[in-house]
Amino acid sequence: MSYDLSQLGWDETFASAYRPFDRADALPGRVLRADRGVCTVLTAAGATRASLGGSVLLDAARDPAGLPCSGDWVVLRQWPDRRTTLELVLPRQTTLIRRTADKDSSGQVLAANMDVVAVVEPIHPEPDDGRVERLLALAWESGAEPLLVLTKCDTTPDPVAIARQMAELAPGVPVLPVSVRSGAGLAELRAAAAGRTLALLGRSGAGKSTLVNALAGAAVMPVQTIRDADGKGRHTTAYRNLVTLPGGGAVIDTPGIRGVGLLNTADGLERAFADIIGLAAHCRFDNCRHETEPACAVQAALTGGTLTARRLASWRKLNHEVAVESARRSARLAR
Repeated sequence: MSYDLSQLGWDETFASAYRPFDRADALPGRVLRADRGVCTVLTAAGATRASLGGSVLLDAARDPAGLPCSGDWVVLRQWPDRRTTLELVLPRQTTLIRRTADKDSSGQVLAANMDVVAVVEPIHPEPDDGRVERLLALAWESGAEPLLVLTKCDTTPDPVAIARQMAELAPGVPVLPVSVRSGAGLAELRAAAAGRTLALLGRSGAGKSTLVNALAGAAVMPVQTIRDADGKGRHTTAYRNLVTLPGGGAVIDTPGIRGVGLLNTADGLERAFADIIGLAAHCRFDNCRHETEPACAVQAALTGGTLTARRLASWRKLNHEVAVESARRSARLAR
């Protein structure tokens, strides 16, 4: 079975990056799934398994974020003994990366070369404002277009009202209530993925795998029931997986995330908290800390009720986290 790679995002930018490595025993492909030392890669000739070449392993030893992941465009080499190795990861156009739990604050790439990052948050039992803000900062930092998808909207009588409330936490981000059961919002989500790559980001039980199956029109990802009491569930997806969609495009399902560490996400935070950044631009002092300084526009908004104390505290917390982790990463790179 042959594939038209252009329907998966192969364009002149990737073709130009591949050209210096083009030879009789090489071919380009896109990573569907990355396991330990082996990747499933889709080429024009179909899917194949490829082990990691020495140059890729050497690059990963310097920076683990260089390991191939779902969505990467790569260079494969076919050997006379029918082995296939992955020799190079082509430069990424967008990257969804989070901080790992280690002391050195290294990064883990969740997905690459996606056009849209959908933060998936269930309406039932209720959306978590802090988690949404954190994930949106990650989505903005990736370089892709962010989208907030509110799943299970059939469980509430007025999902549009909840969407309006959540839009206040997501300045500049489309908010889409979706229900796979009723079909609400699915046409809009399909339009967002048509001919493009859509990455899904959210906690376990948010309904990401169910969305993938609905977009693909088949049960390609396993799903599990969740607890009615708190809406939580076990991890149904333990790996990152790119699924091709009928008519072109792809969706990347990421594992459910219990906690998301931010790393070098200063620009993403500014976009995620554009309302506070906009207020800060009107403070009297450029170095205003937004505490007790006179003529502070942020404190004025807080007093006037147009800014909540919770959102301001969330912004402060995430900025502090990014500053600390960026310093740790700089120290690691210096060593």
